[in-house]
Amino acid sequence: MNQTVLLVIQLLLLAVIFYFFMIRPEGKRRKAVTTMQNSLTKGDRVVTIGGVHGRIHSLEEDVVTLINDEGQKWIFERHAIARKLEK
Repeated sequence: MNQTVLLVIQLLLLAVIFYFFMIRPEGKRRKAVTTMQNSLTKGDRVVTIGGVHGRIHSLEEDVVTLINDEGQKWIFERHAIARKLEK
């Protein structure tokens, strides 16, 4: 009986450690990226998940049009924007 209780406590401790080191930080990162994607405005310089750099030319609900330095326009889903570059 005593070993069973000790095993259950160890498994619970492992689950708590797993939560705080794996699940919780990923949730925070996902929330930060979603907040950034929702705060995009025209003229922001961004990088997509594929590595394309550009400036936001236009925004729709789920679609972002980027324009690069050569004047080429690219259309992406909003969730494809990985990060916003500082000005």
